[in-house]
Amino acid sequence: MDIEQIRDYCISKSEVEETLPFGPDTLVYKVNGKVFLLIGLENHPLRFNVKCDPDKAIELREEYPENVLPGWHMNKKHWNTIIVDSGLNRKLVHEFIDHSYELVKKKS
Repeated sequence: MDIEQIRDYCISKSEVEETLPFGPDTLVYKVNGKVFLLIGLENHPLRFNVKCDPDKAIELREEYPENVLPGWHMNKKHWNTIIVDSGLNRKLVHEFIDHSYELVKKKS
């Protein structure tokens, strides 16, 4: 997946807004005014941060140690950094995004 595919997937969701609150290099996706995904435009390899249930976050980090890391510059208990490369398929990337979106949406 590339950044445009991730962007398109995020903005296709209900009530999502795309913002740049941290400057022109970081896209931030919000639902009901709350952040569910951050992605740097200059990251190589492509990576993004998503919210995650704390127990599930640990499981995912153990299952995908090369691709799912504690959230960079985020609360490591509640956020994961996802490194998008050949180790992750589109369906799994969508599942990470969906999980974050649903967590944030239900709390807002």
